[in-house]
Amino acid sequence: MRVGIISIIHESNTFLVTPTDYSMFSRMMLRGDEMRDYFMRSNDEVKGFLDVLDENSIDAIPIYYASTTPSGRITKDCCDKLMDDIMEGLKAAGDLDGLLLAPHGANSGEGIYHDFDGIWLQAVRDYACDIPIMVTIDPHANLSQEMIGACTAMVAYRTNPHLDQYPVGREAADLLVRTLNGEINPVQAAVYPPIAINIERQNTDEEPCLSLYALANKIRAEEGVLSNSVVLGFPYTDTAEMGSAFIVVTDNDPELAAAKANELEEYLISNRSDFKAIFNEVDDVIASVAAKTGPVCLLDMGDNVGGGSAADSTILARALHKEKIKSYVCIYDQSSVEQAVEAGIGSVINLSIGAKTDELHGTPLDLEVTVRSIHDGHFKEAEVRHGGRSEYDMGQMVIVDCDTGLTIALSSRRVVPFSYGMMTSCGLEASDFQVVVA
Repeated sequence: MRVGIISIIHESNTFLVTPTDYSMFSRMMLRGDEMRDYFMRSNDEVKGFLDVLDENSIDAIPIYYASTTPSGRITKDCCDKLMDDIMEGLKAAGDLDGLLLAPHGANSGEGIYHDFDGIWLQAVRDYACDIPIMVTIDPHANLSQEMIGACTAMVAYRTNPHLDQYPVGREAADLLVRTLNGEINPVQAAVYPPIAINIERQNTDEEPCLSLYALANKIRAEEGVLSNSVVLGFPYTDTAEMGSAFIVVTDNDPELAAAKANELEEYLISNRSDFKAIFNEVDDVIASVAAKTGPVCLLDMGDNVGGGSAADSTILARALHKEKIKSYVCIYDQSSVEQAVEAGIGSVINLSIGAKTDELHGTPLDLEVTVRSIHDGHFKEAEVRHGGRSEYDMGQMVIVDCDTGLTIALSSRRVVPFSYGMMTSCGLEASDFQVVVA
């Protein structure tokens, strides 16, 4: 038997003014054996696909993979090209007995491509006809009926931060293998409660998600249920599909799938007040952390780089600078990196830092800084982190210091704070600071 594998990973933040084009995807675009070579060193869903297929002596046919850092809406031209790549790869793959697909679930493009994941999944279904298709998604998906209708079964990661991509990939592949062997006949139901869960309430290690996932796990263990998924939603994609959802997969029992999906929906609606975000005013937070024993980590949810934000907010940096708190902030600012590199280590220079992408993240911070160090931005973790990654490339990095105690890591690429290696690879430790901003 032969099973094809396709994955397109991107979170589209429609509030970011900078669009996502094909060149951004082309930095991480793999075909055929390139996919196997890359993913066998990772710990995400595609490796889970490959391992299960190998263990069952099924020929894995890696077809196409493309991803880029979460960023703005995908251009129509880019969507057209990605669609062409997918279909060309499918045709070149030959006859297939099944497909394993890994969209993100929050891909959004211009115009007709507003639900890009739904469109490319449906195109694959139309081409593949009636072969079984199993899909994995990020829980930060905005699930559409087109996405559900295009596949035999869909499974979302169950952790945020995402630490279970590999086992979820294995789960989807196992469902496919059992289906191909005639052991099960998966059917699924999805419901879409009219609730958008704020990112601040989406930590699966804490309430209110703990109780929600406890119910999902209880249902998942019931007879006849093959899988279920909590789709938390991605509020930074302003589309009609934005919001939460639940998926239940059963063994040839659509009524059971619908009933259990409704049970999850009813729980969320009944407990919706628990999912209301809790935020703090910047001035109150700064006053609070100044009195605490450091280091204290502040999560800048107003500039959520992992959700496609600008990565150049100066709001917290300005407040920490004003209060002269010894602190660390990372800001994306390629022009400041270039100026600091040209000046050299030890130089004292004036920079206008950050807030160059849009008007949502403060104003540039005009500072006199000392260039402490310059780095290539490459580092590797001994263990995988959020998203199954262990290797990172932040682009050229420059560490600059202010006389107020503020240290800024200037990056030439938008950096998602997934790894402590962001600091240690530049010779910094959290214990050096009262406040670390992530």
